Amino acid sequence: MVKQIRKLTIKKAKWKASDGIVYIYATLNNTIITIVDTSGRVVSWSSAGICGFRGARKASPFAAKTAAEYAARQCINKGINRAQVLVKGLGTGRHTSIRGLQDAGLKISLIRDITTTPHNGCRQPKRRRV
Repeated sequence: MVKQIRKLTIKKAKWKASDGIVYIYATLNNTIITIVDTSGRVVSWSSAGICGFRGARKASPFAAKTAAEYAARQCINKGINRAQVLVKGLGTGRHTSIRGLQDAGLKISLIRDITTTPHNGCRQPKRRRV
């Protein structure tokens, strides 16, 4: 008697959400874009370094726009068409990455700045006496 072996197939879950949240983290050296659905699962992400930019070119606005378009195209293919944008950081790619999301076809419903500001922060180092 020969036993028949069943093939186990794993079905991929389809994205049913049409809304998402875009997190843009713009530092002075790079721009990182993460797109999540409403439950918090990461749908797509990108950065200027992933798009092929190296060194000082990663900090450019063009690199930020390219990274935003790449991440937006991935999430549009998965079914997310509308998103809220939360921007954090002081980098040069803040505004151009939002424009890149719009150029890729993502509809933006909200733009919010979530950059943290210190309320006096850490203690300053003592003054240098020369």
